[in-house]
Amino acid sequence: MTRLKIRKIGNSLGVVLPKDVLEQLKVKEGDTLNVVTVPTGVTLSVSDAEVDRLMEMAERIMDENREVLRALAK
Repeated sequence: MTRLKIRKIGNSLGVVLPKDVLEQLKVKEGDTLNVVTVPTGVTLSVSDAEVDRLMEMAERIMDENREVLRALAK
């Protein structure tokens, strides 16, 4: 288990991820992480730009076609 201390960073609070955690996540400076709430707390995962783009597209399509999707679900 890795324990991280919350620190003041400018006007915000944050944590610094140690090198071994960054290696486990296979991330580097500039990458984006997803934070997902789970029953035991939160999980961190690497954000995939292509998956994010496709999910945004799917959400937009579902919003635009909500009534059609409801009818198809019956």
